[in-house]
Amino acid sequence: MSSTAEPATSTPERLWLVSEHLDDVLGRLRPLDPIELRLLDAQGCVLVEDVTVPVALPPFDNSSMDGYAVRVADVAGASEEFPAVLTVIGDIAAGSGGQPRVGAGEAARIMTGAPLPPGAEAVVPVEWTDGGTGGGPATTMRAHSSAPEGASGEVRVHRPVTERAHVRARGSDAGAGELALRAGTVLGPPQLSLLAAIGRDTVRVRPRPRVVVLSTGSELVPPGEPLAPGQIYDSNSFALAAAARDAGAIAYRVGAVTDDAATLRATIEDQLIRADLLVTTGGVSVGAYDVVKEALTGLGDDTDGVQFRTLAMQPGKPQGFGFIGDADGGRDRAPLLALPGNPVSAYVSFELFVRPAIRTLMGTTPVHRTVVSAICPEGVASSLPGRRQFLRGRYDADANAVTPVGGSGSHLVKALAHANALIVLPEDTTSLEPGGTVDVVLLD
Repeated sequence: MSSTAEPATSTPERLWLVSEHLDDVLGRLRPLDPIELRLLDAQGCVLVEDVTVPVALPPFDNSSMDGYAVRVADVAGASEEFPAVLTVIGDIAAGSGGQPRVGAGEAARIMTGAPLPPGAEAVVPVEWTDGGTGGGPATTMRAHSSAPEGASGEVRVHRPVTERAHVRARGSDAGAGELALRAGTVLGPPQLSLLAAIGRDTVRVRPRPRVVVLSTGSELVPPGEPLAPGQIYDSNSFALAAAARDAGAIAYRVGAVTDDAATLRATIEDQLIRADLLVTTGGVSVGAYDVVKEALTGLGDDTDGVQFRTLAMQPGKPQGFGFIGDADGGRDRAPLLALPGNPVSAYVSFELFVRPAIRTLMGTTPVHRTVVSAICPEGVASSLPGRRQFLRGRYDADANAVTPVGGSGSHLVKALAHANALIVLPEDTTSLEPGGTVDVVLLD
């Protein structure tokens, strides 16, 4: 009696939803540990402590104009025809220590930011005076170095002022003990200015993540070099490094690595010392030369090593994620996101997975790009069933409308360059009628 063997069957590979892969990535990341940085080094970082104002800002009453510090009663009723004539008792420059007291019938020449002297109640702008020249209205003060006599003599005031006119009051910007900046603030130039103004030279922040970007492929050539037959220029590493910077990271672009697993492993090991996150592009599909998959499959344990997945999305179906480095969680250990090699696939994958990872490591919000609902006047003729499709589009905020740009091909770099949004077609959508409504991911 003979028997016929059953043909071998393979278990279908699990198809991950976009949301499942994203949740797994973000669920295994934690914000970077806080460190103390000097102000300029902290630009773009997230503050991890509430900062209060130690002393009033400004710390003393000071002049908001170049002019003369006076008593209000001495200039009451002053006009160009009948000016108030006051004796100038000296200069008060910004940074001055002791100031002369302004008495009845007196004025002190004062510069912007200089402390209001005792006895003075207001500041008369120099343009409301003769500037001590004895002539008509002045347009400016004479420099003290060339005309020191301007700090003495007489000045004619052509207009009255009210009490506290042109005076910045002590604490008018911020009072001592007030909250200056709240934890969670991203430090830009205005925030760094405030920290410096209240005397802080360092601040405790979460550092900007250091992201290392590697392209793979023996066909890749750096821009500026001649192309041999079968070669193309490496655009992915530039796009992804720029996108990482745009997301708030410090990006390091590594030159393209050839299709050799040992070389790739060695390159990654060399980069771990400066990486909080590694991003590779290319070599994650099912081809014989998919070097990233070959080099990283099996590294680490089953739960923490780099795993390669098939996602229900287009473009960007093949993805990889896991951790590289010391298994004990040592310093030279970092998460790695492996993205496809086609330029559009790589960029869309970055926006969906890498950018949120960077924002999570920074400890800042929003983690995700803004999503709006918009009209698509042209519609979409077809979309792959069972796949979440991301089409390049131009979004017009005024019309709240989005128009597809280029085709669906994952190699269309020019179309990507002219897009400012991604049109999202869900897994169960196979087409969109003209005038239909879609979700749109804004890229600006």
